Amino acid sequence: MTLVLHADVIVVGASLGGTIAARAAARAGMNVILTEETDWIGGQLTSQAVPPDEHRWIESFGCTASYREFRDRVREYYRRNYPLNDEAMNDPVLNPGNGWVSRIAHEPKIALRVLEDMMAAYVNSGQIRILHHTVPTGADCKGDHVQSVNVRQVYTGEELVLTGEYFLDGTDNGDLLPIVGAEFVVGAESGEDTGEPHALFKADPCDIQSITHVAALEYVEGGDFTIERPVSYEFWKAYTPLPDRMPLFSWYAGDANDTTKQKQFTMFPNDQGITPLWTYRRIVDPSLWREALPTGEVTLLNWAQNDYYLAPIIGVGAQKQREHEEQARNLTRSLVYWLQTEAPRLDGGAGYPGVRLRGDVLGTSDGLAKTAYIRESRRIKARYTVTEHDVSKALRGDQGIKRYRDSVGVGSYHLDLHPTTKSLRSFYIPNYPYEIPLGSLIPIRMKNLLPACKNIGMTQIANGCYRLHPTEWNIGEAAGYLAAYCLRQGIHPVHVYESSEHLEQYQLLLTEQGVELHWPDEVYDTMY
Repeated sequence: MTLVLHADVIVVGASLGGTIAARAAARAGMNVILTEETDWIGGQLTSQAVPPDEHRWIESFGCTASYREFRDRVREYYRRNYPLNDEAMNDPVLNPGNGWVSRIAHEPKIALRVLEDMMAAYVNSGQIRILHHTVPTGADCKGDHVQSVNVRQVYTGEELVLTGEYFLDGTDNGDLLPIVGAEFVVGAESGEDTGEPHALFKADPCDIQSITHVAALEYVEGGDFTIERPVSYEFWKAYTPLPDRMPLFSWYAGDANDTTKQKQFTMFPNDQGITPLWTYRRIVDPSLWREALPTGEVTLLNWAQNDYYLAPIIGVGAQKQREHEEQARNLTRSLVYWLQTEAPRLDGGAGYPGVRLRGDVLGTSDGLAKTAYIRESRRIKARYTVTEHDVSKALRGDQGIKRYRDSVGVGSYHLDLHPTTKSLRSFYIPNYPYEIPLGSLIPIRMKNLLPACKNIGMTQIANGCYRLHPTEWNIGEAAGYLAAYCLRQGIHPVHVYESSEHLEQYQLLLTEQGVELHWPDEVYDTMY
């Protein structure tokens, strides 16, 4: 007999946004069931091993109070549990790994610990029930309403039916959307449809941003930790993306300031002025400690050289998806082998055999993250679709930051599009700080379904900035509180969107919970 579980709110997928959506709904008094395909909640922060990508105002504003609490808790964890030296201990903006991609580069397992602590009261009281190693398989819908979602527990094969009042898609690929029959967009839109100057001439649902399977690396001078030669190594070593003049495995990659050009990189810091990649996503920096621990520096291998864009993993069927996910893993393994054996060194030699995979850092045996870093999801067809016109600095011009009357949060990041799987397009378009319109969270038809992460109503190009950590967190939080508000009021999200009275009350709830709805004047002053 199939077991039926019920909660007020069902969150399918514990991505970063899905996790925070569950927490927000619980804080608002709802009972929640949260599913997760791995044994780590938190998505890109944890199981995907990506340190926070943030904007330059993050230390003072531009995120929710709970995201700031998360950042404070991470720093406090290091102060309480690591042998920091006096300077690091007293640094109010401590960067635990001193990685230059983030102001708070830290270990994924510390992010997991902090997220679990922030969820603990609701999990321990039974208000949130987390089902690990669980994936959605089907749904029962009546008209515009989701009645239940079927899930399967991966290792036992047990089938469960989850019933609830609201269903939130917190999966990184937007997996719930086709299951419940929601209208969605995937891949690249056409410029004719969106009016975006950087869109394709013709829409292509298979032209999706690359994924990356991250690895954790330590370097031990004089050591030799060379892995077995991957079977796909020769293919990847010879692979040259069409727009590039250099092989993928080289110290040249697209220049973020001008993606039509190549920029030279190298492995470690040097006196030749060449940008080092080792410190880019460094998450462990022993120079901050007052006493030695049995580890060296640790960095995360999430570089242009292991972006996988041979094929998409969305909309290709389960078997093809697994095949391409494994190819992405093999790409990363091949890059590790290249670094260990053939990567050119500035001293004229080749290879760094002292590079060692550190699976313990990521909770795995092979040194690779539990799952691939997903940059782009299926996206709902929404009452409002965010486009390049809403965010691009060049297109906004003197209009500056776009304000929405129905804003549910804020964020900022360049429109950063990694190479796509068909056209191999990549962009790094300067932006204005942006807001998150409620209309982008409201499906055009479904009444009790909400997006909770990278699956809101936005174009592929707008996704380039709305996909980053603080924004995804904000989206999840807004979705969780929206479900709770609607349950208390006995209405649907579309009514909040259409009613000035309900919108005002819902936004009041958000601000009471520390969600910033608009950018402050200080930012405007620095923009103009």
